[in-house]
Amino acid sequence: MRSLESVKAVIKAYDVRGLVGEQLDEAFVRDVGAAFGALMREEGASSIVVGHDMRDSSPALSQAFGAGVLAQGLDVVTIGLASTDELYFASGVLDRPGAMFTASHNPASYNGIKLCRAGAKPVGQETGLAQITQWVAEGAPAYDGAPGTAFERDLHEEYGAYLRGLVDLSGTRALTVAVDAGNGMGGYTVPTVLGVLDELTIRPLFFELDGTFPNHEANPLDPKNLVDLQRFVVEQGADIGLAFDGDADRCFVVDELGEPVSPSAVTALVAERELAKNPGATVIHNLITSKAVPEIIVENGGTPVRTRVGHSFIKATMAETGAVFGGEHSAHYYFRDFWGADSGMLAAMHVLAALGEQDLPLSQLMARYERYAASGEVNSTVADQAERTKAVLDAFSGDTVSTDRLDGVTVELASGAWFNLRASNTEPLLRLNVEAATPGEVARLTERILAVVRG
Repeated sequence: MRSLESVKAVIKAYDVRGLVGEQLDEAFVRDVGAAFGALMREEGASSIVVGHDMRDSSPALSQAFGAGVLAQGLDVVTIGLASTDELYFASGVLDRPGAMFTASHNPASYNGIKLCRAGAKPVGQETGLAQITQWVAEGAPAYDGAPGTAFERDLHEEYGAYLRGLVDLSGTRALTVAVDAGNGMGGYTVPTVLGVLDELTIRPLFFELDGTFPNHEANPLDPKNLVDLQRFVVEQGADIGLAFDGDADRCFVVDELGEPVSPSAVTALVAERELAKNPGATVIHNLITSKAVPEIIVENGGTPVRTRVGHSFIKATMAETGAVFGGEHSAHYYFRDFWGADSGMLAAMHVLAALGEQDLPLSQLMARYERYAASGEVNSTVADQAERTKAVLDAFSGDTVSTDRLDGVTVELASGAWFNLRASNTEPLLRLNVEAATPGEVARLTERILAVVRG
């Protein structure tokens, strides 16, 4: 028996995540495997596919999870080393529930599990994680039948071929592509997916799989972790730079000048390409992407749908609306042709195709999608999130055109600028995003809001 509080500290809103040896060990994940296996068996599944990243703890933890699943009478299909989107591919093509062992961009001392139903459908608190949490604390239902059987399956080449079938890069102009894998799973997937294409010359940076992340954190959302790639792109004379996070489900883009391309601009570009193939389709964007995104969707004949931040909300809305594509500010990109799941590699391939199909450098190509200036996410530690949010709303009441509370509070100002203020679900933080016409206006507005937030 474990305390419910200790289990809730590890099984979070979207996945399982914790410190190895303190919060997460083989006994714990074996019980998670038993609970997930019991839940999937109740829903009619007969086997579960399991993959893992390059962290030192991942192979043993994934085996312990598999033991829990086998004890519930389900088979386990092990695909070994994989990116998270490769596990989603396996779940989709094999039509089985899946479990991916990774802590994504977190430091080496962490590990975790991303769970999905067959067809890469998400598992969140309201769709299974709450039940799994209870069973990990109290014990999963006993199963008195025969244990399942473990199999191995290599889907790596099939994964690469599937993605190349979705985005055809053959016949584009030759491109030199600098890639920073951050010692994560991009170092395993990029050679298989992109390295076989004659049109691309890959310049690798930190491709050695190393879960200690000796060069920098595998978190390109933090600007300091993009510095190596920015410098490398210029040194190599590359046409484009790609940076993947630890489990390679997110991809960030750098132009030929070494300047980062905003994920909102990538969302708009991919949306335009998907709408060209699917006229009139729905495209999802979360509420802190640039307002250029819905503008460009409408201009291309699509229907924009705005959602809360978070992959479970995006995936649920993708399923409800039949959307062809969805994008987030955090560089998660979701595709109907990929079971509604996210794939940083697939988004990167769309950008490569768009670049290779015309003659402009990437900086000029992307300029048409970068219509506004943005602050990026700015976090503030506060004692009372609700009180500080109200103080901001009061301070801006005279300038406010509209507000909504889809996720935190989004305020549109008379100047055309807007900001979103959201409380963290797990920490005493307020997260601020600001967008305006110019960098100067963003800086002034951000300073004014933070003065109120931080008292």
